Amino acid sequence: MNHLTRPLPKSKRRDCGTSRRVALALIKRKGKYLVCQRRSGKILGGYWEFPGGKCEAGESWDVCLRRELREELGVTVKSVRYVTQMRYRYPKGWLSFRVFRCGIARGRPQPLAAQALRWVNPRVLTRYRFPPANARLIAYLASSIPPPREPRLSRRGEWGQRSSRSEKQMGPHPSGWGDP
Repeated sequence: MNHLTRPLPKSKRRDCGTSRRVALALIKRKGKYLVCQRRSGKILGGYWEFPGGKCEAGESWDVCLRRELREELGVTVKSVRYVTQMRYRYPKGWLSFRVFRCGIARGRPQPLAAQALRWVNPRVLTRYRFPPANARLIAYLASSIPPPREPRLSRRGEWGQRSSRSEKQMGPHPSGWGDP
C-alpha cells in the first residue's frame, strides 16, 4: 500500500455527499429545442430545464430517459443518441448528467410535470433562466462551441487528457439545491 492507495484518516476525509444520475433529452423540432419550466413552489421553481430526470436504482440511462419523458411529457421517443456527459458539484453532492438527442415517436408534449413547455430557438436559450449546472450545455447549444465534456485527470494528474480518473469539478451550485 502506498500513499496513493492508503485510505485517508477520518479527520482528513471530505464528505462527497450523494451522487445523482440525471438523463436529459435534447428534443429538436423545426430548429427549436423543447424546454420545460419547473413548477412554482418546488426547488428552482420557475427555472427552465431540458426534459428528463433522475435515474432510479439499477436503471439504465436509456430506460430512465424514456420513462421520464413518458411521465413528464406523455410522449414516447425514437432515435435516442448520446451527445455528452457532464458533472456538476453542488453543496450536497454531485449531479452526473448524460445528454441525449431524440425525436418524438408518439404523442404531443404536454406539461404533465411542468408549469409550461416551450419550443425555443437555440440562439435565445441564454435569455431563459436555467439551473447553473446547465450553463455549459446552454452555451454549446446557443453557439458553435464544442459540446461540453468534462476533462479527466491524466495518469500524471494533469487536466485535459483522458484517463480513468475522476472528472474535474464544474463548480459549486450557489443555491445549494439538491433535487434536479
